[in-house]
Amino acid sequence: MALDTVVENIMEGARANAGELIQEAENKKRTILQQMDGKISSKKLAQQKEMEIALKRLKQQEISSAELEAKRIVLNAKKDVMDRSFQVALSSLLNMDEGNQGRMYRKILESGKSVIHSPKVYCPRGTSKLISAVTGLGKVNETDMEAGIILEDASGTVRLDCRFRVLLENVWDKEMKNVSNILFG
Repeated sequence: MALDTVVENIMEGARANAGELIQEAENKKRTILQQMDGKISSKKLAQQKEMEIALKRLKQQEISSAELEAKRIVLNAKKDVMDRSFQVALSSLLNMDEGNQGRMYRKILESGKSVIHSPKVYCPRGTSKLISAVTGLGKVNETDMEAGIILEDASGTVRLDCRFRVLLENVWDKEMKNVSNILFG
């Protein structure tokens, strides 16, 4: 029996020691799990902040891209309006009645004579009589060209292109900002 008591004491001591070791292991496990939970929470929070920053950056990039595209669309629309306005003005010049055409030709010739004193005059086919009538010029040369006139000196070295399209383009280039302000404010 003494041996049984010794074995029982050893077993009881081993059980107690095992219980303590298990309790200690459980405490260590709990501590490790708490530390890991803390690290996971920290990493999760850091990743969430990074994701929020990345989302804000992406949102700003998309907004900037959309604003740029909107500006491009508006500029293209304004360009189209300006181009149509030019075409309407040119069409009005090319299709004006003979009375207004005569006045235009007279003013062009008066201005042109200050540069070329005795110019040769070239005009579109069918308009030489109108030009001669309003200006008192003798021979006016008809050629295939748009409405307006071309003045040339006797040697042919100096030419003034006063076709209505050319005159409108010159005025348009100089006054484009004012035209744009009138159309778009």
